[in-house]
Amino acid sequence: MTATSLQSQALRLPRDLALITVVISAVMLFVSMAARLLPDSPDSQQLRSAYALPGVWIPMVCSIAMGWVLSAAIAWCHGRNALERRGAGSVARLPQPRLRYAAAYVVVQLLNAYALSPLLYDLQLLFMPGGRFHESLGFTSMSAAMPVFVFLQSVAQLIVLVLGIWLSAWIALRGARAETEGSTGAHGDEAIHWAPPRRAVALVAASVFASLQMWSGAVMSRWSSVAQDMNAAQLLVAWVVPPLAAFGMAFWGTWMGAAPIVSRVRPFRAMGASVLAFVLVQLLCIAAGLAWLSVAFSLHGFNSSPGSLIGFALMLVLLYILCTVLLTRAITRGLYRRYL
Repeated sequence: MTATSLQSQALRLPRDLALITVVISAVMLFVSMAARLLPDSPDSQQLRSAYALPGVWIPMVCSIAMGWVLSAAIAWCHGRNALERRGAGSVARLPQPRLRYAAAYVVVQLLNAYALSPLLYDLQLLFMPGGRFHESLGFTSMSAAMPVFVFLQSVAQLIVLVLGIWLSAWIALRGARAETEGSTGAHGDEAIHWAPPRRAVALVAASVFASLQMWSGAVMSRWSSVAQDMNAAQLLVAWVVPPLAAFGMAFWGTWMGAAPIVSRVRPFRAMGASVLAFVLVQLLCIAAGLAWLSVAFSLHGFNSSPGSLIGFALMLVLLYILCTVLLTRAITRGLYRRYL
């Protein structure tokens, strides 16, 4: 195999890592669901009845899709980061990086499914009503304890996802030595600029931002019973439109912040800009909402009329749009200033 073909394979490594991540996750999900829903499985009939409800399968499918998008984005970032920092020639000399990544990721997924998840569940039971440490937290009811554990469990799952992909990528990509600038030559420069950097930065940031938006929505939905009164069409709109809108706004803001002349993707800077913008947007919207309610209550008393609620919702929506676009633009411009 020629050096050109090896470097061409190296250029496809980020895309391949993302595809491998999604395929393995999909296969393991299919196997897990099949084992639960087979007629001979315990409680299979009850599970099939539950999964047939729109209030169950719509949030579940959207949450799974969110996890796959986020996983693919993180895996792509590891591959792209290796290309930019080590050079395509160095990455091309790695021994079977795709196979090593797939094997490591399968092991990580199995450990998560059969070791870590049951351990976290058993730990959660210790602090729930009837558990050994329930009284030490001061909770008096299930309704007081569940929001805390739902949030902590969601955070733990997110951390496990990120660390699992990092570990798999580290195993797959270790061993490549960074090449000197003179040894990369024309092929190295071509490798770095193969994908338009500005578009790649915007796609990574928007994917991460939308995934975090979906993740926060999934967390909040477990605390609220509002979704129980929605039909299938309303649930689809509630679960699909917000992350798509967040993706579009984050893409727009990051596109403006990256500028046309950005010279490197530096994918983890794009991820960092997206996460920081997401956190700041949520904090600003929460602060603005509390300030609005405080002023409205002090001036007119609490007013729950439809007009007041619609005005409050429109204010939050406009503030969210404005903050998302401006903050992603400003943070991206700041983090990529040295590459503009």
